[in-house]
Amino acid sequence: MSMNKYREQVTKVLERIWTTQTASIEKAAAMMAESIAAGGLVHLFGSGHSVLPVQDVFPRYGSFPVFRPLMDARLQWQNVLGSGGAKGLLWLERREGYAKVLFENEPIRKGDIMVVFSHGGMNAVGIEVAIEARERGLKVVAITSMDNQNRSRSTHSSGKKLSEVADVVIDNCVPAEDALVAIAGWKAPVAAGSTVAFVTIANSIVAEVAAQIGKRGMTPPVFVSPNVPGIPADNNPQVFAAYEKALRR
Repeated sequence: MSMNKYREQVTKVLERIWTTQTASIEKAAAMMAESIAAGGLVHLFGSGHSVLPVQDVFPRYGSFPVFRPLMDARLQWQNVLGSGGAKGLLWLERREGYAKVLFENEPIRKGDIMVVFSHGGMNAVGIEVAIEARERGLKVVAITSMDNQNRSRSTHSSGKKLSEVADVVIDNCVPAEDALVAIAGWKAPVAAGSTVAFVTIANSIVAEVAAQIGKRGMTPPVFVSPNVPGIPADNNPQVFAAYEKALRR
């Protein structure tokens, strides 16, 4: 059955992450912990489907307010066609020059960390978010498909790919085409793998950062599900208050 093919393929992706990318995840988390200990934030960016791991880090039950989603509604789709549709998003994320607009009035400061999720790693907006972040004194973590990075030529005017403008690169271990299951008689595979890989890597980073800042004596409030017994009623309001305070540094 094709669903079993997907299970087999996505399991292989996760196994490759655990066997080849743990050192890079640990390096990224250590870099983040150092920034957080100095009062910094970890900004998270993605466009299109790559916004999903950003949303799954914070605000998300089980996370804490040292992470900041950097999201723009114009770089996500709320529709398929027409206003807010995927066609417009795909056009915008490939145009150069938007990252500087995106950064306007954002609390992005020297010493922070920028994480860019992009399966392909070739779209202008992801590359330029990384470049702009580094110019502002941030270190950059790129989470991308190195299979695609190795296969493709840069189309950006800088001549760079996302992996070439990052301080730490984490391979999502998903093939360039993203979809994992071939169907007899179909010209292209189906059933994407990058979201599963991205969310796995993202939450591995959350866990590792928590452990590392915990060793430093830091205890930020954790955003907790109301299903967890014994949590004070004011816990989650404290999370939002801590996040607001972090933005006003």
